[in-house]
Amino acid sequence: MYRKIFSYVGEYKKKAILSPIVIIGEVAMEVLIPTIMAMIIDNGIKQNKISYVVGMGLLMVGMAVVSLCFGALAGRLSAVAAMGFAKNLRSALFRKVQSYSFSNVDKFSTASLVTRLTTDVTNAQNAFMMFIRGAVRSPIMLICATIMAVRMNSRLSLVFLAAIPVLGFAIFFIVIKAHPRFEAMLTKYDAMNSRVQETLIGSRVVKAFVREDYEKENFRKTADNVRKAQVFAEKLVILNGPIMQFCMYSSIIAILWFGGSMAMDGSMGTGELSSFITYVSQILMSLMMLSMLFMMFVISRASMHRIYEVLNEEPSIKGAENAEITAQDGSVRFENVSFSYFDDMNNLALEHIDLDIKSGETIGIIGGTGSSKTSLVQLIPRLYDATEGNVYVGGHNVKDYPLETLRSQAAMVLQKNVLFSGTIRDNLRWGDENASDEEIIDACKSACAHDFIMNFPDGYDTYLGQGGVNVSGGQKQRLCIARALLKKPKIIILDDSTSAVDTATDSSIRKAFREKLSETTTFIIAQRISSVKDADRIIVMDDGKISDIGTHDELLARNEIYQEVYLSQQKGAED
Repeated sequence: MYRKIFSYVGEYKKKAILSPIVIIGEVAMEVLIPTIMAMIIDNGIKQNKISYVVGMGLLMVGMAVVSLCFGALAGRLSAVAAMGFAKNLRSALFRKVQSYSFSNVDKFSTASLVTRLTTDVTNAQNAFMMFIRGAVRSPIMLICATIMAVRMNSRLSLVFLAAIPVLGFAIFFIVIKAHPRFEAMLTKYDAMNSRVQETLIGSRVVKAFVREDYEKENFRKTADNVRKAQVFAEKLVILNGPIMQFCMYSSIIAILWFGGSMAMDGSMGTGELSSFITYVSQILMSLMMLSMLFMMFVISRASMHRIYEVLNEEPSIKGAENAEITAQDGSVRFENVSFSYFDDMNNLALEHIDLDIKSGETIGIIGGTGSSKTSLVQLIPRLYDATEGNVYVGGHNVKDYPLETLRSQAAMVLQKNVLFSGTIRDNLRWGDENASDEEIIDACKSACAHDFIMNFPDGYDTYLGQGGVNVSGGQKQRLCIARALLKKPKIIILDDSTSAVDTATDSSIRKAFREKLSETTTFIIAQRISSVKDADRIIVMDDGKISDIGTHDELLARNEIYQEVYLSQQKGAED
């Protein structure tokens, strides 16, 4: 796990290596300074040698400046390396998520993926920065300061050596117990992000139903659950500080007691005692830093495990590698296709579908809510894979195509129309990034979008907010249709994509489709009979099965479901 995650240090590896090397110089200066201080006290001040005090004092100041420079450089190198590592790791996670199929995203949930790309990566970044500094500085400082202290007075060194087992046991206990608590805390973070995402996306519904107080109370409870999880995890970790300080100050008190006695009977110099205390402080501070590293490891370990899960997840849908096939035409064939969202043959959304659609045909799909109309067309561009049977596009099995090639042949206007932050022109060029202004205008005229776009003060350069919040539902649908037309696909799928436009506009769009997409296979999923009545054939779906296929007149004469829908809509129109 760690090898895979830290491989994303990448081009910042040099700075990550240089940082601990520079720290060695900083530690060397810090370890030598107490010895110089002891010499100043015992050989200069006690013997009243002012020139010696001044000379050694200047040396000590110079060493402190060098140590400061080394420390600042190490801090900069480690910060740059850690932020670069986080940048690479986030990019890798985002690229991985982009390769996921819908089922992979469903497994983690959108909110959890956002937490992993933000909070978890930040935890990993902080741990990495502390590691490349503290993991070198603390052990070297501990070893060097211990050697200097033992050389200075081996008997007095036994005092702080007795504290080490106590600290080791405390750190081990905290590390073992704290890890599952931090994992639980991050799960609560996921739940909170999910609540925020859901509320923000549905903010219009919340306001329309005057449910602000309800949502505020729900969020308060969710945030309080995060707080409780944080307290539960942190109250164990914060024990580290008091235990460390207790051991540190107890050791210093004991050293002052025994060392003071030695200084009084002349077996130890005053300067030596002062330096010894400094070395003991360095040793104990190094141990405290090591314990902090362990604590950061505990916190980041849970985050790194969650990051690794995303990086290690294999997309459930993969395209054929190195295949060079393209769709010969827009023909589509379903061969005994069954499909389940749960890969469970006892819980099928589609059952035994057999279809043969010629290139250039216009196919209407109609049926009640939950009849799996959308599920059927999602198998064409492999947004999901058939659980059983095969789907063929342009004469080839969809599994034999590279995903990019297959999806470039099919344009889909989904039930939920999605626009992105940017200008209208930028959004339309998702269909063809190289489209000329003339092509953009022509596509918008076909989708009946040109007129309302020109009514905006900035026309095609009008800026759309996130999700296209500053255009109406019908306008959003027409922009999405225009975007799909710019793709010039062999297959176009309109999934209830004219539900928010009036019947006259719907009719105009269908007329433009007949005239300009005569060679494109068109699937029209609709609730209105008027949207599909002119199709070459109409598929009637019922509970995941094909009830009937035929023209409008044929179905009206023989199919009860179609008759019922038609009559209910005719009655509604008359009323």
